[in-house]
Amino acid sequence: MKEIAILIPCYNEAITIGNVISSFRAVLPDATIYVYDNNSTDNTSEIALQAGAVVRKEPHQGKGNVIRRMFREINADCYLIVDGDHTYPAEVAPDMCREILENGADMVIGDRLSTSYYQENTRLFHNSGNRIMCKLINYLFQANICDIMTGYRAMSPLFVKNFPVLSHGFEIETEMTIHALDKSFMIRELPITYRDRPKGSFSKLNTYRDGMRVLYTVFTLFKDYQPMKFFSGWALLLIAVGTLLIFPVLTEYFQTGLVPRFPTLIAVGFLFLIAILLWICGLILEVIGKKHRQLYELFLNR
Repeated sequence: MKEIAILIPCYNEAITIGNVISSFRAVLPDATIYVYDNNSTDNTSEIALQAGAVVRKEPHQGKGNVIRRMFREINADCYLIVDGDHTYPAEVAPDMCREILENGADMVIGDRLSTSYYQENTRLFHNSGNRIMCKLINYLFQANICDIMTGYRAMSPLFVKNFPVLSHGFEIETEMTIHALDKSFMIRELPITYRDRPKGSFSKLNTYRDGMRVLYTVFTLFKDYQPMKFFSGWALLLIAVGTLLIFPVLTEYFQTGLVPRFPTLIAVGFLFLIAILLWICGLILEVIGKKHRQLYELFLNR
């Protein structure tokens, strides 16, 4: 019998956690349901215990910290992670787990954005933010993922036990997706029907603060995983600026034989020099990154 672990990170989800546990228990009766309480001030833990879940604590605040603890402590053949806000349908969970257990997938993404998310979600800027982030990540990492930041995923033990969690908060989903893309893990997407939070339940996600954290995470991981493209982009930008500045200087020189704008000429020289240094940095880091990817593959094989 393959062991399935359902992981539910929670912070003040007393209104919904009971329904989440019962709905997933109905479709996956043999799975073990783990609820990790992240310093809730309501009775989330008590309700989860009464519903039959294994309840544990994570004192470090932040969803990324909770997931790090989960991945370290729990052993299973399939990991299904879902939020405790009762916005994700349990009915698709067996299909997601089947992709992991029988079809060799390493990550199955519950795709909200292709179905009902834009109609159900009522928070200002969330819809446009999700669209922008998906397009940005797909462009930077040459991917075609429909839902980058969904909180509903199934994962293999190969992925879970070899994923270095660096994020502390809600940017963890973005980090998981980019890591899976960079390391060529097999990703599948299944459309799901998203529903908005029930009345009285409130999201802990701060649109602006957490949105900026996600954006920072994307560019940081882009620098770490694809340094040649990152630093070459900055180098090309400096070369473009330097070319615009040097053009009138060269025009005047060819017309008069004089260079009266020495400060501009010196500034352009420094811009070109910095651009060359950035390109060299990108080249060196690209070689180091390729070596790390080779070592990571060898580590997985062991």
